[in-house]
Amino acid sequence: MMGTLGLALILLGLMAWRAPAGGAFARFLPLGTTNTHYVILQTTVNLTQIIALCLAFAITVGATIFLRVTNLGTAMRALANDREATALLGVPVRKVEATAWFGSGLACGAAGLILPDLLTSLDYTALTFLVISSLAAALIGRLRSLWATFVGGLAVGLGQSILSPYTSISAYRSAAPFVLAIAALLYLSRRRVVTLSRTAN
Repeated sequence: MMGTLGLALILLGLMAWRAPAGGAFARFLPLGTTNTHYVILQTTVNLTQIIALCLAFAITVGATIFLRVTNLGTAMRALANDREATALLGVPVRKVEATAWFGSGLACGAAGLILPDLLTSLDYTALTFLVISSLAAALIGRLRSLWATFVGGLAVGLGQSILSPYTSISAYRSAAPFVLAIAALLYLSRRRVVTLSRTAN
């Protein structure tokens, strides 16, 4: 994942170097929900943030039920664990993969409608660093648990928001996802037992 992000940053640097001055422009697609504000636990939030949180919760619940209850969801979990063994059992691998990509596309499309109001613009830099936060949330979930990933995403967002008012450390808020991901991985792996065995010659 880090290699992919490194390549993305190299490409961004090349595009910024080759692009003419003033050639970049921001893209806006407002939903009109940013101006509606509510006060929850002495914290001001807008309607877009509430919709984003509800959508993330609904996707997590729906995906969990789908993967555990339906036959197609079971096939997806089996495919994620062992592709070759799943194919040998007669599961239509290409059909399952196409369905997974289709569902992911629907979820990404729904999120894409909300992102402009949350990020104020859809420029390539903002979207690239948004992926970094998403990867950190996935690492907190150890690429296994949807609910741990959901909680990890909330923790990453809260961590970055809490650091914003502090001017002395706000410049380092982009490192918050990695710090949280490393702390979560160390905490979750604290009980792992490593067994060493000696084979007699």
